[in-house]
Amino acid sequence: MPVHGQRCLLRFGLFLTLAGAAWADAPAAVPEAPSTSAIRGTVTDPQGKPVAGAKVTAESHAARTREVLSNSEGRFSFPSLPPGEYKLTGSAPGFANATRTVAIADGAAQTAILQFDRLTSHSDTVAVTADYVAVTDVESPDAAMKVYASEDLLDANPGRPGAPISLPGYPIETASGGIKAPQYFAPGVAGDHGETIAMFIQVGSYLLPNNLSANAHGNGYADPNFLISEAIESVQVDGGAFNVREGNHALNLASTYGLRSHLDPFLTLTSDDRDVTLTAGMSPSATSWVAVEGSYGNGFLDELEHRKQFKINFGRVFRAGDHTLTSLGIGYYGVGHVPGLSPIYGFNSVDTAAGFKQYPDTIDPRGKDQTQTTMLALNDVWKLGEHQELQLSGFFRTYNLSLYSDFGLGLIRQSEFRTVAGGSAAYVNHLTKHFTLLAGLDYEREAPRRDDLDHYDFYNPADPNYYGPFTRILGANVTIAPLTQYIAGQGDLGKHLRYYLGWRHDDISMDQDNLLTPASSWSKWVGVDSPKATISFLPGNSPYAPTISASFGKSYFTEDPRAGAEFNGPTSMLPVEQARLYQLVVSKTFHRTDVKLTLGHETQNAEYGKIDSDQGLMFPLGPGRIRYLAATVRHSFSNGSLQATFEQADARLTNTYPTTGEPGDGFSIIPEAPRLIGDIVGTYRKLPFHLEVKAEFEYVGRKVVGNGCNEASYLSGDPNALNYYCLGVPNSEFRLAVARPFLEGRLTVGVNAMIARGYTGQTTENFGAAGTYAPGAVGVDPITKLVPANPVNEVVGVRLPSYASLNFTYRFGR
Repeated sequence: MPVHGQRCLLRFGLFLTLAGAAWADAPAAVPEAPSTSAIRGTVTDPQGKPVAGAKVTAESHAARTREVLSNSEGRFSFPSLPPGEYKLTGSAPGFANATRTVAIADGAAQTAILQFDRLTSHSDTVAVTADYVAVTDVESPDAAMKVYASEDLLDANPGRPGAPISLPGYPIETASGGIKAPQYFAPGVAGDHGETIAMFIQVGSYLLPNNLSANAHGNGYADPNFLISEAIESVQVDGGAFNVREGNHALNLASTYGLRSHLDPFLTLTSDDRDVTLTAGMSPSATSWVAVEGSYGNGFLDELEHRKQFKINFGRVFRAGDHTLTSLGIGYYGVGHVPGLSPIYGFNSVDTAAGFKQYPDTIDPRGKDQTQTTMLALNDVWKLGEHQELQLSGFFRTYNLSLYSDFGLGLIRQSEFRTVAGGSAAYVNHLTKHFTLLAGLDYEREAPRRDDLDHYDFYNPADPNYYGPFTRILGANVTIAPLTQYIAGQGDLGKHLRYYLGWRHDDISMDQDNLLTPASSWSKWVGVDSPKATISFLPGNSPYAPTISASFGKSYFTEDPRAGAEFNGPTSMLPVEQARLYQLVVSKTFHRTDVKLTLGHETQNAEYGKIDSDQGLMFPLGPGRIRYLAATVRHSFSNGSLQATFEQADARLTNTYPTTGEPGDGFSIIPEAPRLIGDIVGTYRKLPFHLEVKAEFEYVGRKVVGNGCNEASYLSGDPNALNYYCLGVPNSEFRLAVARPFLEGRLTVGVNAMIARGYTGQTTENFGAAGTYAPGAVGVDPITKLVPANPVNEVVGVRLPSYASLNFTYRFGR
C-alpha cells in the first residue's frame, strides 16, 4: 500500500478510537417517580419570536429526564411531573442551548419561557438580525466572520435568476443575462469568475460544497441560482484560509447559506412587464419544509431571454434518541437565451472595418444556456454524551450544462455532465470548559464527463439560425478527488486570551482523460498541508478596549486539469494553487453599534487571473499578492438596522508583466481584481402607513481589466502599446424593497426596484474576422489552430439594467 494510504488509515483508525471512547461516556437514565405536577411554556428566539420544533428536556435528581418538541407556536408542555426542582434545557439548530431552573409544588403548574440568547457559529435556523462581532468557536474560528440574517438583506434578483441574496460588500457579477451562473466577488480577488471563493450550503452541521471544479465555463463556478430566496435564513461569510473545515476553492473567502427548518404556508407572485415568477412554500410538519418556484421572462436587457426555470427545495429534521438528522433535497432546471458581452466604449476602428456590429446587448444573438442539477444531502449529529458528538454526513449531486456564447472569435459551446459525491465524519469534544477538540475526515469526488469545448462560426444576420462548421477544441473526462484529514483545537489561556490551532492535510487525486489527444492524458496525486492559527485578545468588561485577533492560514485551489501538458511530467508545475494569508481584526461594540476593522495580506505561488473564454482555460500570470482593508459599522435599533461597509484592495503580480510574461522592475496590477467596494444597507419596519422598507447602495470602483487596448498607440507603432492598462468603468446599484401588510399580515404587497449604472462581467477580449476558427485552419496557436485576431483588446461587459417589479404574498393559516 502506498505510504500516503497507510497514513490515511492510521489517522482514520485513531479517529474511530476517539469516537468509540466517547460513546462509552453516555449517561444512564434515572427511574421515573410518581407524577402530579406540570410545566408549560414557550420557546422563543432572541427577538421573542416562537421557535417551532425545538427540543425541550426537563431533568431532575428524582425523576427520569423527559423530552418534548415545541409546536408550531413554540409551545411545549410536561403535563405530569413529580414535584421538585427541574432544569429545563431548550435546543434547536442554529441556537446555543437555553437553560432555566423551575421548582413546582405538588399538584401545581408552572409556566416558563425558554429564550435563546445567541446563535451557534453555523446556523441552520437564524431569527435574529445579524451577528457582526461574532463569538467564534472551533467550527467557525475566523474573527472576521459575518453572519447575515436574510430578513435584513435584499433579494439580489427578485423574480429573476441569479444570486438569491445581495451580500453587503460582496458584489455580484455575471458575464451575461439569462440563467448563467452569477458569482460573488471579494476585494482583490483575481479572476473574472470569482472562482477562488468557496460556497457551502449548511445542512445541519455539515458544510455541503457547491463549487464546481473544472467547470466547462470556468474552474470553480459556484452557482446559487438553484436556491429559493424564501428558504434562506442566513448567510455567513468568513476567510476560508483560517478554518480547517473549508478546503478547495476557499482561497480567499467562503460563504455559507443557512436554510430554514420551517416555512409558514405562503404563495408569492412577482411580476413586471417582461417577467413573472410564482413561488410557494409550506411545512408539512413542525420540522420539515418544502418550497417550489417557476418563472418565465425576458429580462431587462434589449436582447430577449425567453427564459424558463423551475426549482424545488425541501428539507426535514428528524430526531431519534441521541441522533438529530437533517436532510436537504434540491432540484433545478433552467433554459434561456443569453445576452452576451459587448464593447463598453464601442468597437475600435480595426474591428469595425472587419465587419463587427453591435446587436442589442450582444455581439451574437445565438447565445443560449441550459442547466439542470439535482442534489440530496444528509447529516447526522450523534450526541455521544453531554460534551461530545459525532457528525456523519454525505451527499450526491448531478449537474448538466450546455452553454452557447460568443466572445469575439465566433460562437462556442461549452458543455458537460458530472456527478459529485462525498462523505464526512467529524468528532467534537468539549474536553474541558476551556478547551474543545475537533477532528474530521472528508472525501469528495467530482467527475465531469464530456467536459467539452466546441467552436462554430460567426453570426450572419442574413442567416440568424446558421451555426457554421463544427470544430472540436477540447474534450476530456476529468476526476478530482480530495481525501482530507483535519484536526483543530480551541481554548482559553486565562481570562483574556483565546486561541485556535488547526492542521488540514489534503491528498488530491487528479485525472485528465483527453478524448481528442489521448497522449496528453495524465494522472497525479498531490499532497497539500494547510496549517491554521488564530489568537484573540478579549477585553472582558472593559468599556473601551477592543477585541483583537491575529490569524495565519494556508489555503489551496485545484487548477483546471484540462490545461494538459504543463501539469504533466517530472518538471511540470503542480495543478494546485496555494496561498498564505495573514489577517488582523479589531472589533468593538459601543451600546448597539458594532465596529469591525480587518487588515489582510495574501501571497500566492501562482496566479490565474483570467479565463480564456474561447479555450476555457486560464492564463498563468505567475506569483501574486493581495493586500486589503475592510471596515464595517453596524447599528441596531428597535425597528431596524443600518450598516456601512468600505473595502479597499491592492492586487499585484510580483514578478511579471501581464501580457509579455517577462520579469518586470516592479509590481503589476492583477487584471479584473476589484479595487474599491462601498456598501450601505438599511432596514426599517415601522414607517407611516405600516410600510416596511429595505434599501442598499453599492459602489464598485473602476478597475484594471486587462492590457493592450490603446489602438492609437498600437497603430502608431509604439512597442509598449500592448502593455498599457485597459480600464473598465465604475458600477453603482441602488436597490429598494418596500412592503405593506394587509389583512392582519396575511397579504403583503411590495415593490422591488433597482437603479443601476455600469457594466457587469467587465473584462477584455480580442476580436477576429470571420474564419478565425475553421476546420483545418493553421494559426499562431498550435493547439487551438487560431489564425491571428486583432491584437488590440476591447473592454467588454454586460450593461446593468434598471428595473421595477411588484410582488404579492399571501400567507395561509394563523
